Amino acid sequence: MRLPHSLVILFAISAAGVFAGAGASPAAGSASESQGGCTLRIHVDGLRNSTGVVGSAIFKSPDGWPEDMSKALHHWPTPIAPGAHEATTVWDNLPPGDYGVVAIHDENRNHKLDRNFIGIPKEGFGFANNPHVGLTAPPYRAAIVHVACPATETAIHMIYK
Repeated sequence: MRLPHSLVILFAISAAGVFAGAGASPAAGSASESQGGCTLRIHVDGLRNSTGVVGSAIFKSPDGWPEDMSKALHHWPTPIAPGAHEATTVWDNLPPGDYGVVAIHDENRNHKLDRNFIGIPKEGFGFANNPHVGLTAPPYRAAIVHVACPATETAIHMIYK
């Protein structure tokens, strides 16, 4: 089974280096905090180990979905607690609305979904609403989460091929 090239570069380092560090939500402590907004909590489960990070990205439109991080509203890594098989990514200060959500289990922290020699993903991946994944990534509309204030929660179950 071959997933689209888009997932290979899902978390490529952007020109601005936005994905370079791990830690708290990128919005935490930012100037946008004073503007208020909604919180989106993405609970990722089914991790096969606690190695690496969970990378997540949110898109405001299908433009660039799911590979073009320059068109993603946000993308950032979240650490995995030692021994844990789940992680939660928190995006603060989002305007209410609909967002497409994608995540990968970046076990080796190389900012991409690794594949074997025939193109099968070697790391986990998933989408909001846990749509069926065939030979390509699901369409943007299948992975939309409606974010409302004060907080919205969604779950993504990792897929390993």
